[in-house]
Amino acid sequence: MAGSTGTESATDGSGRLDRRLLVERLSSYWLGGAGYFAIALFALIVLTLLYQSLPLLSEYSVVQMLTTSNWDPAQNEFGFLPAIVGTVYVTLLSMAMGTPIAILAAIYIAEYAEGRTKTLVSSLIDVLAAIPSVIFGLVALIVVVPLVGDYVAPAFGSDTTGLGIFTVSLVMAIVVTPFMISLSVESLEALPDELRESSLGVGATKWETIRSVLLRAAGPGIFSAILLGFGRVFGATIVPAMLIGGQTQLPDSLFATGQTLPTLIVNDFGELMSLPLTQSALIFVGVMLVVVVWLFNFGAMLVRRRLQRRWQY
Repeated sequence: MAGSTGTESATDGSGRLDRRLLVERLSSYWLGGAGYFAIALFALIVLTLLYQSLPLLSEYSVVQMLTTSNWDPAQNEFGFLPAIVGTVYVTLLSMAMGTPIAILAAIYIAEYAEGRTKTLVSSLIDVLAAIPSVIFGLVALIVVVPLVGDYVAPAFGSDTTGLGIFTVSLVMAIVVTPFMISLSVESLEALPDELRESSLGVGATKWETIRSVLLRAAGPGIFSAILLGFGRVFGATIVPAMLIGGQTQLPDSLFATGQTLPTLIVNDFGELMSLPLTQSALIFVGVMLVVVVWLFNFGAMLVRRRLQRRWQY
């Protein structure tokens, strides 16, 4: 009787182990399939865009299109240089304005703010991050555009309506900063308290601890936050479309009107899509956006891994 009971227990245990192993195999297949699906989806998007760009690429040199500034689809002139320059200006200015503020604000929230103050500030940051970009654009049309046109631009000797690259960059810095703050705060708060205690224990001040220990340890996470901000600014559409002025020209100052790659698609996507070459040209803009973002993210991944090895704690 006892032997029979032992045999049944062993059988039940073997059955449970087999079921667990089966679930493990199915889970690995499912997760692997999801990863391969993501890769296949990305490849499908790129190949579709490239295929639709072939009519343009068969008639025009890529170098020629990237280095000329004449954009007139009705005359089959496709110079992307003004949109490229506008995209670079907006991205660099937005990140230059938003990144320092995001890092300093994250340090304050994670290391200095306490109690209700920390809760209130964190909540406001989360609300700002959740506001749709179009709301920022509407408020900017009412507040920022007159401010830049009437006061900021004249102070630098520039005559403008307020629409232009500087206005877009300022608003996009406001849009993207809450995202960078939230991720940077998470990176700082995830650090073990032993790092802080050991640094303070050897006589370092709080600011010295933050600067020399915490920022280095949280560096990869903060770097990832900056990458998220870059991607959001680089691919932004609605705010630039509302505030940049929509003029396909090389900007002669930061207050000039201009164009970005995403707004080029938005502004010409409607009535000109009946022209085959124009459709192909706008799809090729999408190819450039995808390729640039992928190259930047791939390079940033390599840099982040190097930082993780160098700044590990």
